[in-house]
Amino acid sequence: MSDSVTHITDANFQTEVLENQGPVLVDAYAEWCGPCKALSPIIDSIGEELEGQAKVTKIDIDQNPEVASKFGITSIPTVLIFDQGELKETLVGLRPKGDYVAALGA
Repeated sequence: MSDSVTHITDANFQTEVLENQGPVLVDAYAEWCGPCKALSPIIDSIGEELEGQAKVTKIDIDQNPEVASKFGITSIPTVLIFDQGELKETLVGLRPKGDYVAALGA
């Protein structure tokens, strides 16, 4: 994982995502998920490119079921886009990098 991507958990989701004042991308994944592994380098590159403009995070939903339950994540990968602590967009499945960047408003 890139240094510009923060690994989050159920315990710090409130602080890292909901209390963040800017745009936040949350990549919900699981270790066993093939499409999630394909998405990982895309998320890492977004984190590097948008460092200082948006917070880019990853959460393993097998280890952190509260977030998955709270936001109705039933398929992975799912990328949640937050701004000012509010959920703005949910992108399900593997998508082109541009879709995630556009959703962040970057």
